[in-house]
Amino acid sequence: MQTATLSSLPARKLSDARHRACLCARTAQDNKARDIVVLDMRAITPLFDFFVIATGTSRRQIHALAEGIDAALREEGDTREGIEGYEASKWIVQDYGDILVHIFDPDTRQYYTLEELWADAKRVDWERE
Repeated sequence: MQTATLSSLPARKLSDARHRACLCARTAQDNKARDIVVLDMRAITPLFDFFVIATGTSRRQIHALAEGIDAALREEGDTREGIEGYEASKWIVQDYGDILVHIFDPDTRQYYTLEELWADAKRVDWERE
């Protein structure tokens, strides 16, 4: 019996990060998120390629957004590498390696203003992608 090694396993084929970031935004929209923004971070930091930022209006909706986005990305072959803030549900961050998904409640989003902090990032017109 032969065992598989990492080099003998087929490589996971993911669609490009921009496409997946826009998928996250569309999934957030489908789940009634507000103020959805996709920021192209490639010219600003080598750590990740895109931020997806969205606002949910309740703990239940914020959880639904996080789980819906994760399910959509799993269908694309992606794997969530980490998640923070799920229990508190004021700011959930999901890490997909090249994409970070930020889901805020309204007060926390207004307080941290990530769009202003990363104002040099180009906005992606995710609705046209």
